[in-house]
Amino acid sequence: MIKVRIPPTLRSEVGGAREVEAIGSTMREVLADLAERFPGLGRQVLEDGDGIAPFVNVYLDSEDVRTLEGLDTQVREGSTVILLPAMAGGERTLTPSLLETIGDTPLVELPRLAPHPGVRSAETLAIVKGAGYSDAVHVGGGVSAWVNQVDPSQPSY
Repeated sequence: MIKVRIPPTLRSEVGGAREVEAIGSTMREVLADLAERFPGLGRQVLEDGDGIAPFVNVYLDSEDVRTLEGLDTQVREGSTVILLPAMAGGERTLTPSLLETIGDTPLVELPRLAPHPGVRSAETLAIVKGAGYSDAVHVGGGVSAWVNQVDPSQPSY
């Protein structure tokens, strides 16, 4: 099976589930399976049933499928797909410690998503929120600002 993470904005289309399973060997087949079982989700994620809607990002194991082979991207058994509609928002202040906020909850591999300063933090935030961490927030200045202003004990680039 393939795990599909559902962000809060789309959960009503899947009965409130945070994650659903899907089948398929390509992203096209996985999304078709979802659209058949959850028509409301299909209408929001697919454009005319023929492509990914322009304001939806689809990630396969943390990689945007548009940078891979789009709907023809091969999907392996055990993969994780994240559906992520575009979001907008402003800055908020984080709690004193990220670890206090998330406890033992595993995080998306942030170093892989943002390997150096200058990577768009909004893109990383969208991936993290799409992975189900709805309380994730943007810090102006990114990881470097977090280390300099909030938690200097953390390693920096």
